[in-house]
Amino acid sequence: MIRSSVRLTWDRALQYRCLGGSGFDVSVLSFGTATFGGVGPFYGKLGSTSRAEARRLIDVCIDHGITTFDTADSYSDGLAEAFLGEAIVTRRSSVRVSHKIAVSSDAQVQGMSFRKSIVTSLERSLSNMGTDYVDLLQLHVQYPPGLIEDALRAFDDLLSAGKARAVGCSNLSGWFLLKSQMQAERMGLPRYCSHQVCYSLLHRDFEWELRDVAIDQELGVLAWSPLGWGRLTGHVRRDRPPVGDTRAHNAPGTGPPCDPARLFDLVDVLADVARAIDKTVPQVALNWLLSRPAITSAIIGARTERQLVENIGAVGWSLPADCLAALDSASTTPKAYPRWLQDQLAA
Repeated sequence: MIRSSVRLTWDRALQYRCLGGSGFDVSVLSFGTATFGGVGPFYGKLGSTSRAEARRLIDVCIDHGITTFDTADSYSDGLAEAFLGEAIVTRRSSVRVSHKIAVSSDAQVQGMSFRKSIVTSLERSLSNMGTDYVDLLQLHVQYPPGLIEDALRAFDDLLSAGKARAVGCSNLSGWFLLKSQMQAERMGLPRYCSHQVCYSLLHRDFEWELRDVAIDQELGVLAWSPLGWGRLTGHVRRDRPPVGDTRAHNAPGTGPPCDPARLFDLVDVLADVARAIDKTVPQVALNWLLSRPAITSAIIGARTERQLVENIGAVGWSLPADCLAALDSASTTPKAYPRWLQDQLAA
């Protein structure tokens, strides 16, 4: 049984990585707070971590070297960011807060422009967290392209006021991200330094286009759902359906879609690799992800202290080449057009 009283030793070369052009480092594992609070029809199914439990999990993170925490104003109607703020209030300067805000694209939201709505939303979150700034500010999802300038000017306002240290994006299409970067450069406004994306052994869509954009634009990449929406924990198997207090059981049909047959085949290989190198299935899945090009940090989540410490054990070692090859082969999917054609022509 893994016990949090046993401190793990991390390789310093792997523990922190620079977040794109932000000017600061983040831990290679970030801790996501989507399970904090348990409020609402959706987030209530993801988890119901209490205020005291949240504080304990954050204590364990910091004790083991995780200093980057990811939250959003939509998580449990703001309760998650409040729990986070309370837990880090006495050590704010030693941690990084990656924050996402959800702003309607309606320019008349409560009588405010889109630009003003972004500023007001972050100010509300800062008050809720009890802090003066966030380290990384992102809009949670893509918005209409006609509002790119409004968003960039809002980011400029917030950076100038010291309410954000850097700005990134989340869940954008490649064309939209590049359009935003070009417009920012043309107008002398802040460029994105990072992109938060869905990426795991089970969901490798990021590799077909967005990875190239991240490398070209020198973006840090934060990977959400690195365990495939909880499907790569080893608890869901061909002969073992989701049970108990798990995301796969409580919120079926949510998250990124996957083919069950491919999932089970992949988990079989993960389990074989884990046994061969004396690691656990989630540790292998996370370690694979952290070895991929462009990845800066994987955003892990945990309901319990034991789960958290197990996930932290994914850092400080490297998968052997034959294991990497087996995982790549088991997780490969047909490439989307035009990538498959480009590869054929380049062969």
